[in-house]
Amino acid sequence: MIIFQTVSKIYAKEIGAPAHTALAGLSFSVAKGETLGLIGANGAGKSTSIKLLMDFIRPDTGAIHLFDGTPGTPHIRKKIGYLPETANFPANLTVRDLLRFTGTTCDIPPAILAERSRELLTLLDLWEVRSRPLRTYSKGMQQRANFAIALINDPELLILDEPMSGLDPMGRKKIIDLIGQLKEAGKTILFCSHILEDVDRLVDNVLLLHKGKKLFHGTPGELATTEGTATMAEAFVSRVHKEEVHA
Repeated sequence: MIIFQTVSKIYAKEIGAPAHTALAGLSFSVAKGETLGLIGANGAGKSTSIKLLMDFIRPDTGAIHLFDGTPGTPHIRKKIGYLPETANFPANLTVRDLLRFTGTTCDIPPAILAERSRELLTLLDLWEVRSRPLRTYSKGMQQRANFAIALINDPELLILDEPMSGLDPMGRKKIIDLIGQLKEAGKTILFCSHILEDVDRLVDNVLLLHKGKKLFHGTPGELATTEGTATMAEAFVSRVHKEEVHA
């Protein structure tokens, strides 16, 4: 499903910021139906990995394989649902407008698009506000709207960048339950989150990145066992601390 082969990405020098290596020879894979959690401190390379998968940027070296092609293959985009970390909606559009636009670009028949829009907006508690401009939504409502847009094409692969961002406890539980349902439905899911308890609860495997390098790839339980800790969150801190000490 997803294969990174010794992928490297270096961001060029800019005014006020030196050149830096975002990823250094990163290799990993995600199997069909697997849920992988990307974890790491800020600047670890998580968002760069997602941008590469979405073909927003290109690797400097190495190769990325996605489904039967590469991230830039046009027909592959219709198989992906993407949730960005921060919503950036046109000021006057409604969630129905964006669902209609996204569904049309994915060639969803109008009747199916209307039915699926109602289903998702009801599930995410947005049906009653479907005609309000998105600028009037709270951050949590915008995040739920983003989730509906990511799911409208019934994607085979979900790429989620901080899916719990801006959600209150009830909204967070709703999204956790929804991700669980998507897992049970056989979807392949890759997401990054700073909330390690959610990652531990939801994923099959974790990929721990630190300053563009892979420190660990395996199950949360294996990470805790390797570090001799009771939880994955403690193991994360332990592993990163060791890397910093020996850097």
